[in-house]
Amino acid sequence: MDLILWRHAEAVLEDEAKEDLERALTAKGERQAERMAEWLNRRIAHSTRVLVSPARRCQQTAAALGRKFRTISELAPGGSGESLLRTARWPDAAEPVLVVGHQPTLGVVAAYVLAGSTHAWPVKKGAVWWLRQRSRDGAAQTVLQAMQSPDCL
Repeated sequence: MDLILWRHAEAVLEDEAKEDLERALTAKGERQAERMAEWLNRRIAHSTRVLVSPARRCQQTAAALGRKFRTISELAPGGSGESLLRTARWPDAAEPVLVVGHQPTLGVVAAYVLAGSTHAWPVKKGAVWWLRQRSRDGAAQTVLQAMQSPDCL
């Protein structure tokens, strides 16, 4: 199974928005989302489930894909890594899953599935971490399939 973690692109600062969930993307964030969406659309399967935080910045980031997505309240800021993995049905889902969410949750999930660590790894705004669960010699292993930053596109 593929689990693709996409951190929302750059958003306005908290003091510029009335509520955290209402923070919108900046002009730079819109460009980041568009570049990353183009990169993703060339690579992800049509069957990929797209799960998105209800935060406006995540909704805007996901919208750049031009695909249907499902808003999941458990992916809101402050959500747990366990909740994300449960929602994504990791590692047992039959189809790939793309999650558009927040730090530190995405970094916690990446650290946990790749290294068994409970620390949050840093994930840049707009960046994608593509994780793949596979079997080698009868043992399950998780590999980092790709890691891409919109600044490198």
